[in-house]
Amino acid sequence: MYNKMLKDRIEAGLLLSEKLKKYQDSNSVVLAVPRGGVPVGFVIAKSLHLPLDIAISKKIGHPYNKEFAIGALSMDSMILDEHPNIPTEYIKAETVRLRKLMQDKYALYMGHKKPVDIKGKNVILVDDGIATGNTLLASIEMLRKRNPVKIIVAVPVLPFETVSVFEKKADEFIYLIASKYFSGVGGFYEDFNQVEDEEVIELLTVPTITE
Repeated sequence: MYNKMLKDRIEAGLLLSEKLKKYQDSNSVVLAVPRGGVPVGFVIAKSLHLPLDIAISKKIGHPYNKEFAIGALSMDSMILDEHPNIPTEYIKAETVRLRKLMQDKYALYMGHKKPVDIKGKNVILVDDGIATGNTLLASIEMLRKRNPVKIIVAVPVLPFETVSVFEKKADEFIYLIASKYFSGVGGFYEDFNQVEDEEVIELLTVPTITE
């Protein structure tokens, strides 16, 4: 396990690439979580000569406390926890609202490109770190519905107690730092500047596979 501070997301991507070397030039795709996961995913995709796409999901907040997640949505599926007192109308309205947000965000980042078909491929799901991990766990479940061969989750940093959860949920789990004294993802980077939409768009327009 890597024990030092990470310089930035680029270094994180390079270090993860070393651990993912067996997927170089394979039938695989890198799916990065915007925004912070995209610089990490870009480095991995370029190093391994793989296509890069994004994985967008949103949590569904409780009607009386938006921070409390009662489920999660992707553009093509939904996971909902058991909350019998929540009106169906609320769930329907939130589904429509959040899917519109995700469609707009995907269009902003990817233009008119269609999402990469992951059926029959290995998926390397990348973020710049895991805090609670709930949205990423929802992404794993939702990606499973699209029939990939294998889901590999690759992140630079996460709380130690979360490792076993992702080892169970992913087919393979790759990480650099699992801290027992976790105070937030940014605390493990020397440079953890906010990634802006413009940077995400720029990285997603650069080819990661050279002929």
